[in-house]
Amino acid sequence: MADKIKAFFQKKKANAKFMNAGRGYKLNESSKPETSEIYQPREPIRRAEPTEEAKVAGQAALARLKAKENDTCRFNTSYAAIQARVKKELELERKARQELEKEATTKLVEKPKDEAMNNEFLAVVDVYFRCPYISEEILTREEWKKKIREFLYEQLKEEEAGLTSCLIIHNCNTGKTKIQNCIETLEKYIENILNNPDVEKYQKIRMCNKIFQEKVLPLEGALEFLKASGFEQKKLLHNDLEEDFLVWNPDASSLDDLTMLVEALKSAEIIPLEVDRNLQVLLPSQANEMTELPESFFNITLEELKKEQKLRAEAIERNQILRTKAMREKDEERELRRYRFTLIRIRFPDNIILQGTFSVHDKYKEVVEFVKENLINADIPFLLLLVGQKIRENDYDKTLLELRLIPACLLKFSYEGVEGKKLDTSAGYLKESVLCLVRNA
Repeated sequence: MADKIKAFFQKKKANAKFMNAGRGYKLNESSKPETSEIYQPREPIRRAEPTEEAKVAGQAALARLKAKENDTCRFNTSYAAIQARVKKELELERKARQELEKEATTKLVEKPKDEAMNNEFLAVVDVYFRCPYISEEILTREEWKKKIREFLYEQLKEEEAGLTSCLIIHNCNTGKTKIQNCIETLEKYIENILNNPDVEKYQKIRMCNKIFQEKVLPLEGALEFLKASGFEQKKLLHNDLEEDFLVWNPDASSLDDLTMLVEALKSAEIIPLEVDRNLQVLLPSQANEMTELPESFFNITLEELKKEQKLRAEAIERNQILRTKAMREKDEERELRRYRFTLIRIRFPDNIILQGTFSVHDKYKEVVEFVKENLINADIPFLLLLVGQKIRENDYDKTLLELRLIPACLLKFSYEGVEGKKLDTSAGYLKESVLCLVRNA
């Protein structure tokens, strides 16, 4: 085995020497290759020098690559900046829109009265009312509500506190359903006593009772009515606990008094307000300029009204072919319910214009009376023409809403049956005291 290993290594050494011996040669060759060829390194092959055109092309290619890299970098940076700017502007726009909406809401809810009064395009500043039951003052509806409340609470101190409390229930609360539920509950309390005068349980009202808490206590005047009916507040035991009760005292109010009070509660009504005509006399130029109506003329705001009218007009125009006459009339009726008041103008032959404010539920004959009471010659029959058409006498009892004389209307005045007769109109048609009301230009 040792001999074999030794022979193996000797063979490996011989092969290594043979490989390092250099280039071989044949025995019949005349000369041997020089050993210097083996060790002398070969001279590397030189590349041909590029032409001038190639150099220029290469430089151009490098320049394009470098520009492309710079553009890519600049684009990415610019895009990020644009994104940041867009985001910032969107945020600013959102805030500005919120501010505008907030400002618009504030103006709508708390619109300064002076702003409306300074608007020269308003035909009237507001709608005003009278209340003959209280005073001859001319005030807005809101001002009258405050004045009526003050007046009624002052009357509670007088002898007829029960009747006054009935009026407070009707006039100082809002919500027809709430008022009606309260009245029905109070009637039930009183009728239980009238029908069962000897039954003690009907003479007590537990103030923690759910019905009393929800239907009676929250409404103004209800507690005052019960006290005027003879109920007194006391502490009584209920389920071993002391609670507040209203207990009827027969000595404070008789059965006849209760009967009268319950009838008064049923028959009491809201104290009526009369629309003041707000009589004005206008020149033609003034009438042409002052055409806007205040928001108080409508059941919704003017902005909502204009927007909804536009949308409705577009919808009707699209569906006109498919809509029946009955459907169109129904839509028109719904539209008319938006108006609360109407402005009536009467143009006289001398082009002086008489203007008055009316409720849409006022009858046409009230317009005729309004004109008559301001004429110099009130005894002479006259006509009021609407676009050249006479309103017939059998329509005098119709409301202005039914006659579609809303929310504003211009009527032309002329005397009736005076053909061939000479009337002295040198002094005009309206009374001198009325002409003094003409607005200053």
